[in-house]
Amino acid sequence: MISRRLLASAAAAALAAMTLSPAPAAAQTVTLRSADIHPDGYPTVEAVKFFGELVEKGTNGRIKVQVFHSAQLGQEKETIEQARFGVIDLNRINMGPFNNIIAETLIPSLPFIFRDTAHMRKVMDGPIGEQILKSFEPQGLVGLAFYDSGARSFYNSKRPIKTLADMKGMKVRVIQSDLFLDLVNALGANATPMPPGEVYSALQTGVVDGAENNWPSYDSFRHFEVAKFYSITEHSLSPEVFVMSKRSFDKLSPADQEVVRKAAKESVLKMRELWEAREKASEAKVRAAGVQVNSVDKAPFIEAMKPVYEKYAKDAKLKDMIQRIQATP
Repeated sequence: MISRRLLASAAAAALAAMTLSPAPAAAQTVTLRSADIHPDGYPTVEAVKFFGELVEKGTNGRIKVQVFHSAQLGQEKETIEQARFGVIDLNRINMGPFNNIIAETLIPSLPFIFRDTAHMRKVMDGPIGEQILKSFEPQGLVGLAFYDSGARSFYNSKRPIKTLADMKGMKVRVIQSDLFLDLVNALGANATPMPPGEVYSALQTGVVDGAENNWPSYDSFRHFEVAKFYSITEHSLSPEVFVMSKRSFDKLSPADQEVVRKAAKESVLKMRELWEAREKASEAKVRAAGVQVNSVDKAPFIEAMKPVYEKYAKDAKLKDMIQRIQATP
């Protein structure tokens, strides 16, 4: 029997052969392949489709974008590697998996670093956001734009989380990031890193008791079916990031590179419009399904994050970025 690894390697090789390969001379078109773990119709997926429409229009049809949703090209860590080496061209991905690769991505991932969504958007749309996007290039990626990821909160199958004591000993799935491991462990729970595609069955079988995510992901991954206690901690407003393989980007002409950059920025507004509508719809849907939702006094949770900040803000450059974010009105 052929192993999954061999199949994945074969698929990657096939994609590498096709990536940015021009069509017959008469058409002179290239197709950029973009990965997303979320299902078709999800705001990030639709935003990248909109980006593709803008790119196609801006290049008179010479460049098209094909979006592979629902983790068709692999889970997040796999697609990061594929994008870095030019196997795929574009990737919409959570900031968390980059935390162990790109130091600057740690800062917007810190718990409670943003006061609210408006504050996050102002920071990420400004000079700090541009600095973080540029930090992707040494890792073989071109940072194009940030998409909203909503407010992440905890949900589980055991009990409402109202105090830190309710977190104690709970097995909680986290993004494959040391920072998220430390975040959850600092709250007294036992963090378990795991790819998104494995979380439903892990919740269902008791491998983990809970997880943390935003309303749309809690809905679209159907975690509300197996974890019916949702506690609004809103501990993270870390955005998603839309990146392009530097190998693919460098194959484009300067004019086409500018079209790609401009289209990515314009797609942010579309994504936010879709996100806000989806967020409301998802919350209404899971509440109607019988999920028990409770608010949380955030002060003790924020206080518990001091060791996390101390660990990840040792570098002077990162400490300066934290101060600049906190000083942003």
